Amino acid sequence: MSTATVDDERDVALQNVRNIGIISHIDAGKTSVTERMLYYTGRTHRMGTVDDGSATMDWMDQEQERGITITSAATTTYWRDHRVNLIDTPGHVDFTVEVERSLRVLDGAVALFCGVGGVESQSEVVWRQAEKYGVPTIAFVNKMDRAGADFDRVIDEIAERLDTRPVPVVLPLYEDEEFVGIIDLLEEKAIYYEDEDLGATYHEEPVPEREQEEFKKRRDELVQAASECDEGLFEKYCMDEHISTDELKRALREATLSGKVVPTLCGSALKNKGIQRLMDGVVDYLPAPADLPPVKGKRVETEEEIERPHSKDAPFSALAFKVVTDQHAGKMIYLRVYSGQLEVGSYVYNATQGKRQRVGRLMQMHADHREKREVLNCGEIGAAVGLSDTVTGDTLCEEDDPILLETMEFPAPVISISISPRSREEQEKLMTALSRLSDEDPTFSVAYNRETDETVVSGMGQLHLQVIIERLKREFNLDPQVGEPKVAYRETITEEAEVDYKHVKQTGGAGQYAHVVFEIEPLGPGEGFEFFDETKGGAVPRDYIPAVERGIVEAMEEGPFAHSPVVDVAVHLVDGSSHEVDSSEMAFKACANKAFRGAFMKGKPQLLEPVCEVEITAPDEFSGGVSSSIYSRRGRIVSVEPAGQSNLQKVRAMVPLGEMFGYATALRNLTGGRGQFDMHFERYEAVPEEEAEEIVQERREEKRKRR
Repeated sequence: MSTATVDDERDVALQNVRNIGIISHIDAGKTSVTERMLYYTGRTHRMGTVDDGSATMDWMDQEQERGITITSAATTTYWRDHRVNLIDTPGHVDFTVEVERSLRVLDGAVALFCGVGGVESQSEVVWRQAEKYGVPTIAFVNKMDRAGADFDRVIDEIAERLDTRPVPVVLPLYEDEEFVGIIDLLEEKAIYYEDEDLGATYHEEPVPEREQEEFKKRRDELVQAASECDEGLFEKYCMDEHISTDELKRALREATLSGKVVPTLCGSALKNKGIQRLMDGVVDYLPAPADLPPVKGKRVETEEEIERPHSKDAPFSALAFKVVTDQHAGKMIYLRVYSGQLEVGSYVYNATQGKRQRVGRLMQMHADHREKREVLNCGEIGAAVGLSDTVTGDTLCEEDDPILLETMEFPAPVISISISPRSREEQEKLMTALSRLSDEDPTFSVAYNRETDETVVSGMGQLHLQVIIERLKREFNLDPQVGEPKVAYRETITEEAEVDYKHVKQTGGAGQYAHVVFEIEPLGPGEGFEFFDETKGGAVPRDYIPAVERGIVEAMEEGPFAHSPVVDVAVHLVDGSSHEVDSSEMAFKACANKAFRGAFMKGKPQLLEPVCEVEITAPDEFSGGVSSSIYSRRGRIVSVEPAGQSNLQKVRAMVPLGEMFGYATALRNLTGGRGQFDMHFERYEAVPEEEAEEIVQERREEKRKRR
């Protein structure tokens, strides 16, 4: 990673700032689109490609070797006197955390869709993530040069599967079945891109006569969509009055910011066509920080809701959304400044951790290159060095006017492997490396199993953990021993239960006494754990209530049914008793732990397994075999539909994660190498009783052998 002094730090008004991300399914062309954006804006002077490993934003060795984006990369460029802070995110589901935390701090997004593949499984996932954070979005249908590309079909899929309203602002232009440019519905022109300079220049011509009928129809639809979102325009439309291009853009912008429409463009990044109009769309339709409502948070002391306006004159507030450990710079904290400004050498207050920290250096990032900054202003995204105690999701602010911004929620890991050093000398080095990697990635966790004397690491999928192991080898010079992947099961109850338990021990000196009565009940999927103190008259002294809750939480870490974490359970502490001398926090913690285990087994426990949505694309001649392969893995098919080309079918199914190990090889053999699949974790579901009994017996046997 190299450092330079920023040579293009222009003074840009807040209204002319765009913080955007590019999101899509894997292989829709995100990195290729980003490379063209940087080339046409003058940020780079060479157009990198994914295929030869020269893409600017895919700077990690593994990204270049695998041809995929693994970590989100940030950069800043300029277009039409606007500063565009851009984040290129991964498309592979195993790295969905990178999309999640990027969307949390971005103001707008460009959703990419393949002109052939259309709306694919991960397209839906990232779209829902954008909706979750209320991020206005424009769409770009890429790869319009490929055989089977169908702009209208993709538009229909966006409307149906994403439940939104795509509004085309351009149309693809073909000559002799070759994609040559676009028709701009707003400017009412045909745009032809020059191949000699990789599409950097283009010329405009009148819309060809053969396209006039389609052009007039689509422009009328565009005007109608914009008019429905603007009362003044609607009157003009009804009166058949002329509506200017500026009026249309203004109405579309307002409709985009309110989430009513999604302006949709198209092109081919590989053939260098349509990217400049996409950059225009970023400027014309996506929000500036000044367009957004004030950021909301809570007062640290009172939890009262407060707001911060997007202004450099407001008190400083920022959110840390990513941690990167660099060999040269140390721990770098990526952050988004929501209000005020941050200066080198200043002190900030970490409201989440309750700590005061000093900013050592500030940087503007361009992939793996750093450019020094003295100040990060409101609305900017950059990185800081010196905030050693800060982690992902922490709020940074002024100490005398603190605010706690809404943090981020990340999915729990669904797959685990054991990992151990090859020698005792490497033990400490391995644990340090794993600690650094878990600091960077909230979906990667590390735990130590005392019974097996193993370190267990967990992540979002096999590729996720493979990348972690590769990073241990390359960045930390470690070659650990790795176990087979295992599914991360959960357990819960299906019925209410009650327990009355006394913990009494006499050990010669002071004894131990604790007594609790509580009821447990199942909660809905994903509701976690809730604890209610409903005791009266001091039946359990107030000082011991936290110890009761801690004992329950500790018991939930390894449930009594299948030795898996317990989820979706509520505990109501209703009664109990104590002893003046023998009661203690330790006694009540132990009592609650054992009481919970007993109550849990009375509540008809149930084993839960992670279930994935799987999308398989294969020639229709193999559809019978593909369906059979799904059923044989305890899967259920959700839909079967054409995949954009006449001989391909797309099968969507729900399949337990544990049944998907080795499916890549099985599908390759089944389809002669012509089938492919993607999957993402969807939710936890109950394991069928027969399979659950086998799994529980296996886990209990493993535990017995360890003893």
